[in-house]
Amino acid sequence: MRYTTICSVMPISSLKHTTKRLRTGGTVFILNTGAVITPEAEAMLQALHSRSTGGIKAHLKVLAEKGSDKFMSSYYVGYGHKSIGDCGTITIFVEGVSMLAAKAIQDWKLYSGQEASTRYIDFSKQVFVDPVGTRASNAILEKWRRFYLKSQEPLKEHLRKRFPKEESEKETIYEKAIAARAFDIMRGFLPSGASTNLAWHTNLRQVADELMLLRHHPLTEVQDIAETLTKALDVAFPSSFGHEKFETTEAYNKFWMNNAYYYSEKATDTVKILDDSIDKKLLSSYKGILKKRPFKTELPKYLAECGTLQFGFLLDFGSFRDIQRHRAVTQRMPLVTTKYGFAKWYLESLPVNVRTEAKKLLKMQEASIKKLKTTKEIAQYYIAMGFQLPNRVTGDLPALVYLVELRATRFVHPTLQKKASQMAAILEKRFGKYGLKLHLDSDPGRFDSGRGKHDIIKK
Repeated sequence: MRYTTICSVMPISSLKHTTKRLRTGGTVFILNTGAVITPEAEAMLQALHSRSTGGIKAHLKVLAEKGSDKFMSSYYVGYGHKSIGDCGTITIFVEGVSMLAAKAIQDWKLYSGQEASTRYIDFSKQVFVDPVGTRASNAILEKWRRFYLKSQEPLKEHLRKRFPKEESEKETIYEKAIAARAFDIMRGFLPSGASTNLAWHTNLRQVADELMLLRHHPLTEVQDIAETLTKALDVAFPSSFGHEKFETTEAYNKFWMNNAYYYSEKATDTVKILDDSIDKKLLSSYKGILKKRPFKTELPKYLAECGTLQFGFLLDFGSFRDIQRHRAVTQRMPLVTTKYGFAKWYLESLPVNVRTEAKKLLKMQEASIKKLKTTKEIAQYYIAMGFQLPNRVTGDLPALVYLVELRATRFVHPTLQKKASQMAAILEKRFGKYGLKLHLDSDPGRFDSGRGKHDIIKK
């Protein structure tokens, strides 16, 4: 009854959200849920609860009488009790930013949220971020767009012939699966500067900590997001931000973000082990735990104490966007470049006439990008997401097992599925004698119309 009363007093249309515009035309939007107990108040209540046995009702009385403003500005910001900031959660929406900026925000171990899938974006209208801002730079972006749009229907027809519908399959599900595969193929020809939207669900502490790095990011676009978001947070939560900036810390973060943020080491197409620090003796003591693990069940987290394994391989930026979702492993952010060539799978999946045109386009676009004479960081915006990049993944066994079992299936993008299957084979060969067994897709490369069911449908 209480909830109904609040909703009738505070209709969604009357909520005052915090909105700030980005220089590129995008938006930072901080959601106001209409909660009577705000994130700042929630953090305050939990902090008080940790210091007194009086019970939550007594703390609610203090909140009603005094509010949370002075408490948060004094204890969380002023005295630096950072754990208090963990207790209040917020949701931020960042819209109209490049794929590169989205990955920068998500390059954080504790990131939680969602990003728009390339399958559900209308790229006939979607903005492509163009930091160079010349006729030549815009032409590069628009050539990618035209090829992406005009190739959709010929590709779908080609896929229908290659993967004919079975009698038992529903027409609507089959067509969705064909469309999904077509989008997966053509995303390789979208520029990394294509804009997207993301939601970021975080807490007061984490957003402040990540902004300390984002404001020194090599890309001006990301710096703008950090600056604009900081202003929005100051409005939405005036008592929880405004932390003191230390010159030495700022200088250090600027130094390493601008000199060592991007990963560009050599890599091969085949997955290779770069480092193995797994303690085999300790791992052997968990043989029973490893052998008895059933399907769709994760390994106990404490097996992380056995050490880590590091893999290196080439992966296109489109699929890096997928594997980066695995926060339990450590991955370096690759610099998007044409140095390692375009992933063959995208080209091989096209009908012959479209493939011929694609090869000509790639050659022409590479030459045009070089003529821009911009920095290697800015050049990323104009490079298609199908180009391969060096990727390094470091993780413990529980994290790696979860990753390969989820990604080495027929429902995962084929360029990532192939690498996940190779990692899985290495794990089984290296640790099978210690009891490790993996629950893997028996035919991961098969086209499955069940992919057409992977959708969120408005009813």
